[in-house]
Amino acid sequence: MSASAILNTPLDLASGLATEGEAAKFLPKSSHIPNVALSPPTVAAPAGKRFRFYGFGLFAVIAWGILSGLTLGLPDKAAGFSETWPYSSEFGIAAGVIAALWLLLTVTASFRSLPRRGASGLLERANQSFRYAVPWLVVLPLFLAAWQVLTAKTGVLTPPFFAPPSSLIDAYVNNYERLADSAWNSIKLLLEGILWGALVGFVVGVSIGWSKTLNYWLHPILRLVGPLPPTALLPIAFFFFPSSHSASVFLIALATGFPVAILSWSGVASVNKAYYDVARTLGASEAFLIFRVAIPAALPQVFVGLFMGLGASFVVLIVAEMMGVKSGLGWYLTWAQGYADYVNMYAALLVMTILFSSLISLLFTVRDRLLIWQKGTVKW
Repeated sequence: MSASAILNTPLDLASGLATEGEAAKFLPKSSHIPNVALSPPTVAAPAGKRFRFYGFGLFAVIAWGILSGLTLGLPDKAAGFSETWPYSSEFGIAAGVIAALWLLLTVTASFRSLPRRGASGLLERANQSFRYAVPWLVVLPLFLAAWQVLTAKTGVLTPPFFAPPSSLIDAYVNNYERLADSAWNSIKLLLEGILWGALVGFVVGVSIGWSKTLNYWLHPILRLVGPLPPTALLPIAFFFFPSSHSASVFLIALATGFPVAILSWSGVASVNKAYYDVARTLGASEAFLIFRVAIPAALPQVFVGLFMGLGASFVVLIVAEMMGVKSGLGWYLTWAQGYADYVNMYAALLVMTILFSSLISLLFTVRDRLLIWQKGTVKW
């Protein structure tokens, strides 16, 4: 067949005589027919394939239903002067509401394709999170159900050392002012110590890594003082500093500053010397080499030191608050233990868990924004 005959042939017939690429070669250059016309039309998926019941989600529904049924159905064992534990019924009702929510998400998660805009997009993201979290949504209520049965229902774990999870609601409702004030004071004290420790540790670490003279004088001091546990300096700190607050800030800063200094020093010292040679060839000054070459290259190591220092500062914070402050989560733990109020002690531990985990998550977020090339390598 000649080229002129092919040009006069309909597109579908031409595609039957040659491949798509060969047929496209014979089309006029002025033709505006898009290449997608040569591809077969997209066929919508059958309705049966767009909906497939997500049966695994029913395990979460059943687990939370078991928690609700045991809490509401079994009678509480008398504890002290009360025949029932506080907020036991509310805890069971809340578990039932959560079970109903998981049932709704089980149905919506069965739809395989939802629009990704507006409310439907939010529902799709909620379904994805639900599918990912289902195993934990099964284990958590079963753990809470066992805890509830062993404490409130059977008394195997006896009060006051053990209390059911529903009693934590009572601790938050009746002591939220004192607990919130303690948490706020702990946050202020912790952030003040971390900021001072991170700043001083960063400056010391960069100085040691850059200057041989400063390395000679500061390195021995860092090797002697750094490994010493800050909590061992509690009596000395409370003696030399004018207030317990300033002594606590110093100890938290010491716990944070040592790992930051060591890792900052390591980061600066391990920068490839070729970077400095190239910068000097282009006329870079000494300040440019420090602030635009050494420090950016050392930032990954600096953040590792911050993570290590943050974990150490939590320990020092609680110990310091137990020893010498009048408000804080460490003080709250001591106060609750002194009155044998273990329910409030467990409530404070839960607040500490959420607070400290949130601070580490925030630090990971900052790191991911500054070190975008390392985003996702280590997740929290």
